[in-house]
Amino acid sequence: MLLTAGIYRGNTLSLSKLVLFGVLFCAVSFPFGGCAPANTINTAPANIPLLEKWSADYPVSELERLPARQQDTRAGYIGDTETFIPVWRVFMPEEILPAVDFRKNIVVFTRNIQFYNQTIILRVSLHGGIAEIVALESMSAMPIEDRVAMAMAVIPRDEVMAIQAGTEKIQVMDYE
Repeated sequence: MLLTAGIYRGNTLSLSKLVLFGVLFCAVSFPFGGCAPANTINTAPANIPLLEKWSADYPVSELERLPARQQDTRAGYIGDTETFIPVWRVFMPEEILPAVDFRKNIVVFTRNIQFYNQTIILRVSLHGGIAEIVALESMSAMPIEDRVAMAMAVIPRDEVMAIQAGTEKIQVMDYE
């Protein structure tokens, strides 16, 4: 074969064709190797229904009523009646205690741990068994002194293995 520049090339499979074939083969076969079964991290987040929700101030002096290892976290959950009753009595002292079936549901909460910001829970999304609370907060630079604004919501317990609380995950324990 004679090229216009006068250089002769033989009829062998060129290295560039071989490389191109390898790249195409990898590009076509890679997505199939990277596929994951349903209900894994590759699935889109699903919104969990909010069965009830509330927002109010919570006294800083009563944070020890929240579950252990969740008193300093941005988000968390309450998974039993014994913990919920004293928290509710401080959170909404003039309201009737709502009936929550903790065999089927949990109560999630969120609050700003840096500033006093009013907050409401907009939705809770579940992705790979991890529930993430999406909340709307007012913007202030008021420091937290004697109270913190907190929001709570009742969500179904099904498929929730953990609550995302900032950079850490809080494992949701089975109802006992």
